[in-house]
Amino acid sequence: MSEKIIIIDGSSLMYRAFFALPLLTTASGQYTNAVYGFTNMLVKLMADVKPDKVVVAFDKGKLTFRNDLYAEYKGGRQATPTELSVQFPLIQQVLASLGIAVLELAGYEADDIIGTLACQSREAGQDVLIVTGDRDALQLVGDSVQVLLTRKGISHIEQFDAQAVQEKYAVSPAQIIDLKGLMGDASDNIPGVSGVGEKTAVKLLAQFGTVENLLDHIDDVSGAKLKEKLYLHADLARLSKTLATIDCHVPLEGLPADFTVRPDEAKMKQLFSELGFKSLLARFVTSCDESAEIVTCPQSEWDCSFQTIDSSDLAAQVSAELRQAGEFVFCPLWQGKVPELELTGVTVLVKEKLFFFPMEYLPVMVELWADETIAKITHDAKPIYQYGKLQQFAIRNLLFDVSLAAYLVDPAASQYNLADLSAKYLTESFPAEEELLLGAARDTQALSRLYPLLLDKLKEANLLTLYQEIELPLQEVLAALEVTGITVDQTGLIVMNTAITEKITALLTTIYQLAGEEFNVNSTKQLGRILFDKLKLPVLKKTKTGYSTNAEVLERLAVEFPHPLLADLLEYRTLTKLKSTYLDGLKPLIHQETGRIHTTFNQTVTTTGRLSSSDPNLQNIPVRSEEGRKIRSLFIPGGEWQYLMSADYSQIELRVLAHMSGDMNLIEAFKHNQDIHSRTAAKVFGVDVTEVTSEMRSRAKAVNFGIVYGISDYGLSRDIHVTRKEAAQYIESYFDMYRGVKELMDSMVAKAHEEGFVTTMFGRRRYLPDINSRNFNLRSFAERTAMNTPIQGTAADIIKKAMITVYDKINQEGLQSRILLQVHDELVLEVTEKEIPRVAALVKETMENIVLLRVPLVADVKVGPNWALAK
Repeated sequence: MSEKIIIIDGSSLMYRAFFALPLLTTASGQYTNAVYGFTNMLVKLMADVKPDKVVVAFDKGKLTFRNDLYAEYKGGRQATPTELSVQFPLIQQVLASLGIAVLELAGYEADDIIGTLACQSREAGQDVLIVTGDRDALQLVGDSVQVLLTRKGISHIEQFDAQAVQEKYAVSPAQIIDLKGLMGDASDNIPGVSGVGEKTAVKLLAQFGTVENLLDHIDDVSGAKLKEKLYLHADLARLSKTLATIDCHVPLEGLPADFTVRPDEAKMKQLFSELGFKSLLARFVTSCDESAEIVTCPQSEWDCSFQTIDSSDLAAQVSAELRQAGEFVFCPLWQGKVPELELTGVTVLVKEKLFFFPMEYLPVMVELWADETIAKITHDAKPIYQYGKLQQFAIRNLLFDVSLAAYLVDPAASQYNLADLSAKYLTESFPAEEELLLGAARDTQALSRLYPLLLDKLKEANLLTLYQEIELPLQEVLAALEVTGITVDQTGLIVMNTAITEKITALLTTIYQLAGEEFNVNSTKQLGRILFDKLKLPVLKKTKTGYSTNAEVLERLAVEFPHPLLADLLEYRTLTKLKSTYLDGLKPLIHQETGRIHTTFNQTVTTTGRLSSSDPNLQNIPVRSEEGRKIRSLFIPGGEWQYLMSADYSQIELRVLAHMSGDMNLIEAFKHNQDIHSRTAAKVFGVDVTEVTSEMRSRAKAVNFGIVYGISDYGLSRDIHVTRKEAAQYIESYFDMYRGVKELMDSMVAKAHEEGFVTTMFGRRRYLPDINSRNFNLRSFAERTAMNTPIQGTAADIIKKAMITVYDKINQEGLQSRILLQVHDELVLEVTEKEIPRVAALVKETMENIVLLRVPLVADVKVGPNWALAK
């Protein structure tokens, strides 16, 4: 039987491990996430493959012979994060303690060392397994040489022989370099032929075989434009193929030649202990000597001893016990985030015993998750749903999520992690320093104690229905949105960024001319000197360090003391913020494989129940400005979908206000589809509706929505640039017209004073600890919050209910269209052309009938080729 050798691309896997795992540190502050992920992969490989020999190859230095051929080779790569570079020596120490040989050679990449060693090993009659995250290695596949390609993070692995390469990429292993020669490789900055993508390249290689043969027969290529591209970029195609070709003749003399694994047990124990990798050490020992081991939690009041599942028999036994119990508590371990989310293990609690399911036994857990007869309890279940969608299985009967329950019970808390919840509700602290698996075992035990406690609290506060019918089912919907993502027009992004950069540059030139000198526009001190010392504009506000130049000050100055410099400054700030947040900020968030941005929807952040989003924050894209609309135009349908659909509630908060107040003037206005802002303006300004000007209507609109947010006369005066006396008169006129609203506001404030909290229509609570404060400012703010939270929170609950129902109906009907985003009161969907009529009707009917109010709910549904044109 042939010897088995594993050749590992250390540089590739080290980077993948770093970006797949959250930052982990030792007690001394040493970063270890890349080391942990890398070592975890090694332990699993040793257990699964049981190789005779192992070697790890690393890059050495940034420049290789390829940079001599093409100076821009790998030129687009960002600098290595310091948090990763400090882990290089630790990985080398881990490999040394495990007795695994390391190869690196200046002037060559790890790929070249791997290629050379693979060829030599094959000629020596060994079976070669290359482990890498770089698709370039597929060119080495052949007799006795296979590649394990890490597709997502470091644990999702695909194994390739020659047939698998052909089936996956429609080219032979030898043609991988020809494929790169034509399509290029953005990650290595290999140019390829401009305008030739993977599909075109595969088609050309199926006809011509190699780049060289294709370039010799360009006249036989169909399509005038494609011929032109090939003629223009023939030299780049040849160069790109050369750059992509692995050198299999690297001089390895003087490097280690014996790749037998010889662990140093003393070094291993000491190093792994220092790094906090105790359970990894146990798994490595288990994979070598087949002995099972129970790991215990040292010096802790938590009894978190657990046993690792190390055989199919034990996995089946534990699975049977879980099924018999009918419910179980579990805590998963994750690497990375969508769409590269990976599950590395799961800790479960059954009959007061803790077990850890490592990666090789996760299929057993998947079967249990999909079994709807078993109830599951966990913390932060959204990644579970995401993992299910990525791996194409459904999570059934997820009974309880401790994080969601804790959020509903106390929506103002800053954190809902298990350590904080345990300290708060169990009055037991977690150990400050703990190894990853021991922490997961402890978390699982904490979950089992928190579950019944928080369930009781939900019942006591009448929050169980809200939890079961809105928050819990919403998790699956948000998981689907995050997995799907939304496509970004990357070419448009570059064009728009260039245009705004030029506009910012022009604005700066004008600002300098108006100021009479160049200065740092972003410096509060320098800008204050220009505005107030040099231009003698009135000082509206001062801080401890000098003049205030915040947005409120500049906007007020621009209205009350117009100066061309102020308008340019405000526009400059708007454009630079949009550029940094979106135009510059979007690009690194676009996933290379999907071409989509996978934003995160935060369900447990706001006290009103509204969702927020991050990476990027889609809630803050300006809707009414031209620049904001342009940014929205960058979001487009992708793949097999042709259009985006926007479904937006019309004035939902005002309609909720009409329903909750019972004010007949408001109710009649909405029932007869009257312009509520013009109607309010007529009353406030004492004119007929036909005489209302656009300025009057705009001010009345500010009053209408300001009332919803509990606005004060000061706040309204600042927003619409009138005196406080005028603003107070507007508010008084409003309440005179809508007396029911005034009564509602007064009753909500009185209820808050009495009970200490307010509720939405669906029972969502917001506690107001300052409602009876002796401090006027604190008490006033709490009173305004008491007025607006029931309205905002009810609107948030309605859009959540609509979102869940639309998602369910689309799935039930087997439609291809799908929800992508929820932003404020708007749903954004990706639709196919043929499904537009059905989806539009489904969404509109659902949103308008999701709850029965005293006034009609109205959803405006529009379709367009991008988000801006769908508004």
